[in-house]
Amino acid sequence: MINTPSIDWFGLSPILALVGTAFLALLCAVVVPRAGRRLAAASISAVGFVAGIVLSIWLYVDSANGHTIVAGAFYRDRWTALSQVILCGIGLVTTLLAFEHVPGWRTYADLARRDDHVAEFFALLLASGAGMAFFVGAANLMVLFLALEWFSIALYVMCAIDYELEGSLEAGLKYLVVGSFGAGALLFGSALVYGATGKISFDGIASAIGSQGLTGDTFVVTGIALMIAGLGFKMSAAPFHMWTPDVYEGAPTTVTAWMGSATKVAALLLTFRVMTTAFPQNQHLWGWAFAIIATVSLAIGNFAALVQRNVKRILAYSAIAQAGFMLIGLSAGSALGGRALMYYLIPYSAAAFGSFAVVAARERELGVPVTLEHLAGFGWERPFLGVAMWFFVFGFAGLPLGGGFVGKFYVFAAAYQHGWVWLVIVGVLATLISLYYYLAIVRAMYMRPTAELGLRPAVTGGAPAKETLLHVAVGAALVVSVGSLFAVQPLIDLARDAASALPL
Repeated sequence: MINTPSIDWFGLSPILALVGTAFLALLCAVVVPRAGRRLAAASISAVGFVAGIVLSIWLYVDSANGHTIVAGAFYRDRWTALSQVILCGIGLVTTLLAFEHVPGWRTYADLARRDDHVAEFFALLLASGAGMAFFVGAANLMVLFLALEWFSIALYVMCAIDYELEGSLEAGLKYLVVGSFGAGALLFGSALVYGATGKISFDGIASAIGSQGLTGDTFVVTGIALMIAGLGFKMSAAPFHMWTPDVYEGAPTTVTAWMGSATKVAALLLTFRVMTTAFPQNQHLWGWAFAIIATVSLAIGNFAALVQRNVKRILAYSAIAQAGFMLIGLSAGSALGGRALMYYLIPYSAAAFGSFAVVAARERELGVPVTLEHLAGFGWERPFLGVAMWFFVFGFAGLPLGGGFVGKFYVFAAAYQHGWVWLVIVGVLATLISLYYYLAIVRAMYMRPTAELGLRPAVTGGAPAKETLLHVAVGAALVVSVGSLFAVQPLIDLARDAASALPL
């Protein structure tokens, strides 16, 4: 008789909901008539992510005492549950955006275009979301790698799904090649750690390192370094950032909005769990490593963004810099650092998604890649989207108009508590530098001279479409981004309870 582990199906329910609806969305490609395919697939996607949110909230409430399930392969705790709530929330607003901005619909003239691959797109969106939801709860090295490949493969295809555009194909290929190097580094590092400790579970690795005195073991130290490099690729941290600007620019903007927010959430939260759970004895090593990576990310992200004109590339380098801010909290490796990271990711993911959604609206109006010159007059022509955009970029900058202000203060507090005043100074200087290119976006929307309005392409297809669902998605992102400043205490309490599941 084969002994199989008991499975807590409820603990896996958000993942199962996303996988099930991904299968149904894919079925739409063959069983639903073309005319109704987009509505059917988008509705299924929305149902899947709503179910994921509800089930994740239920698990958060019901998992005060965190533990592992499925033979110790997956964590059922509040850190996992809150991470899944954030991921499913991003997935839901991405579904709203994608309904009106399916990759391939670049102008209003494309509205008459056939809905080729639309069902497959929503199936891939759900599948990547399921992979990320599985990833953040990984309790051993095998699940970590399998979940990473799960959502990465879906993202590779999503980047290249607009195959009629050379930029989309290039983005998919670059992400595949560079992502494969990152995955290889993570796998090799995991193998070295397993070879030294004989364990794959995070708890088991920590116990083996402590009991066998492997803190300074060459295999363990090298394995940690390679794992940091592999995870650094996914969180777009320098010097592992080389794919980010090109992929963010070339991929369909709907896909970029999803990647730019959800992937960073999954990578950062899983990295914090791995480091604090599997390698607490090596905190003096990985803490310094992440502090240096944070400094390099802040320098490269901010200085490179200063000379960009393409708005998606500006936001891509901004994402690299923002990874640096969040790594300040991660490098502290403390309970305060965990709470700061979890809180920071809530307003950040909303602002990241919302800013790319606004770019998608402008991109569709003009039918060309959006540069700063192309934003001229946008704030007056589309008042709601213009106001939302400047709230988003001010949130990135850490100005007190959104949760980004509290998030930065929180990660700086974690670094200060850890005794790294120098890292706080680096963060403050990086914030001052970032004001230049963030304010350049606002200036482009509202303060461009009238003469410059003639430099941009004409709006294609007449007046802008209503884009009701895009406005709903941007409005939801705006509420979360700004509302997180006014709901600081409840969100901090949620982050505190989530971080209490970790051995800090």
